[in-house]
Amino acid sequence: MKRTVPVPLDISSDDDDDKPSPSNGTKDLAGLKRPKSETAVIMPVKNVVTEEFLIKTAKMYQDYMKQIPIPVQRGSVISFTSWSGLAKSMKQMYQQPLHYLTNVRVKEWDQMRSDADINGEPLDTVIHPCKAESNIWLMEEVHRLTTSHQFLAKLWLANPMYNASIDTVSPQL
Repeated sequence: MKRTVPVPLDISSDDDDDKPSPSNGTKDLAGLKRPKSETAVIMPVKNVVTEEFLIKTAKMYQDYMKQIPIPVQRGSVISFTSWSGLAKSMKQMYQQPLHYLTNVRVKEWDQMRSDADINGEPLDTVIHPCKAESNIWLMEEVHRLTTSHQFLAKLWLANPMYNASIDTVSPQL
């Protein structure tokens, strides 16, 4: 299917601008004359993220994360092959998000593991699942209770893809 080529509008200022015509951008709609307007180029709106906006967002995020209690009762033993897989299973089992910094850390741990070429062996045979889960919950507690929102905002400002490591947060307190 061929596309039609757009016809350029003539926006030059001639003396016959009073007559309605397609070339001068005016129309005679039921006897009403629309004033001539210049053609405007519409630029897509960019979401400008300022440091002030990120500080506010990080403060709200950190305040919310502080309110979520760390589970005291553990569900069951979770088998896993990667740190990210364990974190995902924990989120599902306990129905709560993990902190941005925890998500970043488990991704780094997976990267360190793949760099060490011990990737083939399931992780739950290397470290006991209860110890691994406890380790993530301890780290989560530190991140929830002690992280500065200014520090988070600086990290987010430096990483335009920070949203990829933030779990959806829906207050259900």
